[in-house]
Amino acid sequence: MALRKQEQLYFVERMLVLLDAGLPLLESITLIHQSASPAWQKVTAFIAHHLKQGERFSQCLSMQHAVFDPAFIGLIRVSEESGEINLALRTIQQQLRTQIEFRRQIRQALAYPTITLGSACLLMLAMLVWVIPVFSDVFSHFNARLPWATQLLLNAAEQFMLYLPAIGGGIALTLVSTSTLWLRHSGFQKRCDQYLLRIPIIGDMFRQSTLACWCRSLGYLMQAGLPALEAMRITAQTSNQWLSHDLCAHIFKSLAQGWSFGEALQRADPRQQFFDHETAQLLHIASASGSLATMLSNRADALERQLTSQLTLLSHSLEPILVVFVGLLIGGLVIILYLPIFNLGQIV
Repeated sequence: MALRKQEQLYFVERMLVLLDAGLPLLESITLIHQSASPAWQKVTAFIAHHLKQGERFSQCLSMQHAVFDPAFIGLIRVSEESGEINLALRTIQQQLRTQIEFRRQIRQALAYPTITLGSACLLMLAMLVWVIPVFSDVFSHFNARLPWATQLLLNAAEQFMLYLPAIGGGIALTLVSTSTLWLRHSGFQKRCDQYLLRIPIIGDMFRQSTLACWCRSLGYLMQAGLPALEAMRITAQTSNQWLSHDLCAHIFKSLAQGWSFGEALQRADPRQQFFDHETAQLLHIASASGSLATMLSNRADALERQLTSQLTLLSHSLEPILVVFVGLLIGGLVIILYLPIFNLGQIV
């Protein structure tokens, strides 16, 4: 299992400090191993063991491909040929910091809506399971007809409690089945990714996030000196979304056949499901002028800023809406439950 980005960043920063201090690679790995966490001790011990046997650093990392991203390994491989491993590590450090900060901004923007909706669902569940049954027992002693809204709520809570085991089992079965299909069938993953992109607002934000990561990864690899074909292959391996992975494969095939980068983008995504018109145009112009690597990084920065702004605006817009929604939901339930008490003189 791949280690977290933060752990990889810590490893890279420790490597840079030791290498900048003049220590050889093997001794640096050995020192990191001595103070590493249990999760990293196995990794560093493995790398140190194979370095002693004469393996190259990139080959040691390749043997740990489940831990390190292919882009990480690719940049180290290029640096070994040029003798600038420190430069490669600084590039990886910058890339990891950018990815971590970008994810932090996304989590921060989505935290409030997620917590609010989650709290509302839990509160609703608590009322259905514990609060409403108590009122139902009280109302059962009344000798008059309950208001239709109260009766409807009591019946809904009764049915919910009656079928609660079946509902819980169905949810658990759905989660297990979905997880199994996701892990074992790539076709199911592709279908889910396609449906996710069609969700209003959220789908476009997910596309922008994936496109920004795609531009960032490809730009770093090309700036490090990798040829376009090799950089595209590694970008496909690091992709966590099937649409971008398949597009990389199509672009790779077109580039291998001699098409230009701009033409390869057009052939891979003719309906612009992944590349928006502005990004496609800018990359086409940059590929023709020989500044593709720089444009990819600049475009990644622009997409990330745009996405962060959209997430912040969405979060600020949702805050009052969610507050009103939760207030109406809970307030409505309380009013419905107390309607018979308000009319107590008529129904007792």
